[in-house]
Amino acid sequence: MTDTQNQLREHCEMIAKQIQTGEFDRYCEFCGHDAFDIDDATGQETCAKCKEEAQPKSAMDYLSDVLDIQYIVSGKREYLGARVLVAFGGPNIWIDTQKQIVEGHWWNDSAKVSYSHDGMDLDGALSELWNCN
Repeated sequence: MTDTQNQLREHCEMIAKQIQTGEFDRYCEFCGHDAFDIDDATGQETCAKCKEEAQPKSAMDYLSDVLDIQYIVSGKREYLGARVLVAFGGPNIWIDTQKQIVEGHWWNDSAKVSYSHDGMDLDGALSELWNCN
């Protein structure tokens, strides 16, 4: 495997892991800092800088940074899934919620990584967005 193939595969695996676990890049909504402390006694997370209580990130937060969404719908306009463009210009990486895969392309290299659990509830958030139309 070439370096670009390895990098592409690793990037797709990271995105699939984020979807499965529901954990992705976080930052403090009050000051923008990206490091958090955990209180050993309570388990509560607070911002390491401003000490505000950490807020959990949602699939809607994740979707606020995507580049494009292509909805997959039935002939009756019922939501079936979506393709979400999360990287473009270097590698192009799409999340396909109907097939539960993360698919990347970079020049002649391609990678597909499947996920079996949507811990982020990305598909639910996309369905909600579709049904708001």
